[in-house]
Amino acid sequence: MNGKHVTKLGFEKQAVGLALSAAHDREARGVSRSAILQELRDVQADPDAYLHDATYAPLASHLRAQAREAHARRGTALRTEPLPYDVWGAHLIDTAARMQMDTAMRLPISRAGALMPDAHVGYGLPIGGVLATEDAVIPYGVGVDIGCSMMLSVLPIQHGAVKTDEAVSLLKRHTRFGAGVGFERKAWRGHPVLDERTWQEQGLLRHLHGKASDQIGTSGSGNHFVEFGTFTLDQADLGLEPGTYLAVLSHSGSRGFGAQVAGHYTRVAEQLHRHLEGPAKKLAWLPLDSDDGQGYWQAMNLAGRYALANHDLIHARLSEALGVKPLAQISNSHNLAWKQHVNGQELIVHRKGATPAAAGQLGLIPGSMADPGFVVRGKGHAAALESASHGAGRQLGRKAAQAQVPKRDVQAYLQDRGVTLIGGGIDEAPQAYKRIEDVIREQRDLVDVVGRFDPKVVRMDTGNEDI
Repeated sequence: MNGKHVTKLGFEKQAVGLALSAAHDREARGVSRSAILQELRDVQADPDAYLHDATYAPLASHLRAQAREAHARRGTALRTEPLPYDVWGAHLIDTAARMQMDTAMRLPISRAGALMPDAHVGYGLPIGGVLATEDAVIPYGVGVDIGCSMMLSVLPIQHGAVKTDEAVSLLKRHTRFGAGVGFERKAWRGHPVLDERTWQEQGLLRHLHGKASDQIGTSGSGNHFVEFGTFTLDQADLGLEPGTYLAVLSHSGSRGFGAQVAGHYTRVAEQLHRHLEGPAKKLAWLPLDSDDGQGYWQAMNLAGRYALANHDLIHARLSEALGVKPLAQISNSHNLAWKQHVNGQELIVHRKGATPAAAGQLGLIPGSMADPGFVVRGKGHAAALESASHGAGRQLGRKAAQAQVPKRDVQAYLQDRGVTLIGGGIDEAPQAYKRIEDVIREQRDLVDVVGRFDPKVVRMDTGNEDI
């Protein structure tokens, strides 16, 4: 047997070598050439049947992988026009974000989409973009900070009982911010999420378990925060009487663990869809029925649980330091993908910077370091894919904010609203964000406002230029 015999069967270059190796093994066992050629045809026809065959398993495995890649690439051509989608607060959204959403709606796997009023440019899918796909998940449709989320704890303490100096001290002792940071081991507290068997089911997750353990209960940089403030209810809800309460609000994600999961699977998706070009390149997807698709789905959901675990520990430490238990707690993720029925079909709904807002579902929509945030209850709007905004949304990029917003203006803004800031930078100035009241107004058909949180003492990571 030689390469010509095998090539005539239609094997490509890499498969030819594997087929020849198997053929030589069979020849050594006295099998005739005609019988070997028929066996090779059989492996071509049904590689799955030979995945455990002592001789043909390497060839079968290669052919199966080839078939999966061909299936994944089939239909990678973008639609000539984007599918229609609804936009909330269109006058608040810049053209670049609309163009990104248009690209996403041209993907062959896209089935429905929506753009929230806080939308602005992101990587791949815009922040504030909601995208439903069929049998596929887009790592950059979820985002780099997988599972980025919010949590509010309403405390059984009069809102003026904890003075500013005490709140500052509590935040400095019981929160940590920034890349790579963690708590000292003597202050470290575990969480059940770290004991899940899921960590042992992928080499990537096993490798990242130590990083996740080191950073549990901490927050990242950028727009992540932990705040003491007042929570106001105008009418009874959440199991609470109307009134004003002391509360803690936090915004955090899955830290370096989630970022590395996002980076790894984005590279896998981009390699799978090497022919995607321009803005579409960052929207490369993984078929959900593939090994990589299932691997990402598993890792993504673990990162989502890990992100919420960070909030659990932040709020537990602060509540314990104050000697209380929260009267009510609310949390939601806003960088994740969910399986959801849309128009009678199960699709994968990516919310990249968007709050789940199914009918009756509670969520949190913050403003900025000195602007209010809101507890909301979803209305289940079908055209919005049961979603709402995840915040106010940027109107200035980080570099633009640093160049255009004077420090004195930010300091005056904080002082006027009685906000004490620990850390933070000009890139996170309130002036860099849309007015949260405008954003809420534009989505009154998506959510009802339940209560209002006003920040008083805010901790963030140190910015590029401190305020």
